[in-house]
Amino acid sequence: MGETLKRIMVALPWIVVALAIIIAGGPWFAAALVVFGIIGLREFFTMSARYRPLQPAAYLGLAGMIAAAYFGTAFNILLMMAVPFLLFFIFAAEREARENITASIAITALGLFWIGIPLVHAVLLRELPDHGGALLVNVLIGTFGTDTGAYAVGRMFGRHPLSPRLSPNKTVEGLVGGLLIGVLAVWCAGLYQDWLSGTDALILGAAVAATAPIGDLFESMIKRDLEVKDTGSLFGPHGGLLDRLDAVFFTVVAGYYVSIALVY
Repeated sequence: MGETLKRIMVALPWIVVALAIIIAGGPWFAAALVVFGIIGLREFFTMSARYRPLQPAAYLGLAGMIAAAYFGTAFNILLMMAVPFLLFFIFAAEREARENITASIAITALGLFWIGIPLVHAVLLRELPDHGGALLVNVLIGTFGTDTGAYAVGRMFGRHPLSPRLSPNKTVEGLVGGLLIGVLAVWCAGLYQDWLSGTDALILGAAVAATAPIGDLFESMIKRDLEVKDTGSLFGPHGGLLDRLDAVFFTVVAGYYVSIALVY
C-alpha cells in the first residue's frame, strides 16, 4: 500500500496539469499534446536508438496529424497520416549511410502511429460539442482507476500470473480488480453528469477498463523486445511518459468511439 500511495502522490501534480489543459481546450490543448507527443517519441527513439529512427520526420508528422485533428476534418487527418511516408523518404535519402534503412523507417512509423493516432483521438474527443472535456476526463479517470486498482489488488492478492512472457508482475487477480475499479470509477464520475445515464457510464467504463490492460501489455512487449525497464525518467522512479500513458493510448481511442455511439 505504501508503494501504491507513492504512485498516487507522484501522479497528483500531473493530474492537475492534465485537468488544466483539458479545461483550457482549444489550441492550448492541441499544442500541449504536440509537446507530450514529442516527449513520448523521444523516449521511444532513445530506447530504439540502434535502429537509427528518422526522428525529425516523426516529430513533423506528429505535429501535422494533431493540427489536422484540431483544424481540419477526417480527410485532413488521413492526408497527414500519409505525408510522413514522404518525409521518411526525404530524411532517409539524405543519409550518407543507408544500411538497414528499412528498419529505420519501420521503427519510425511504429513510434509515430503508436503515439500519434491516440493523441489525434484525444483531440477529437476533447473537441466534441458540449461534453467533450468531461468525456475525456471520464476516460482518464477510468484508465488510471483501472491501472491503480490492478496494481493495488495485484500486490495484495495476486497469485496467478497474467502473461509471464510479456509482463511477469501482472496477475489475473490484478486484472479482475482493475476492471471492476475502472468501471466503478467511470460510473461514479457519471453520477455528477446528468447527460450521461448510469447505463452509458457503465458501458463507457467497461470499454475503458477492458482496453487499458491491452495498452499496458503492448508497451510491456515493446520494452521486453528492446530490453529496457523504463521508457524514461519524467516520473522519477515510476518511469517515463510512455510508462504512464501506455494504457491511455488505447483507452482514448475506444473512449472516443464509444462516446460517439452513446452520447452523440
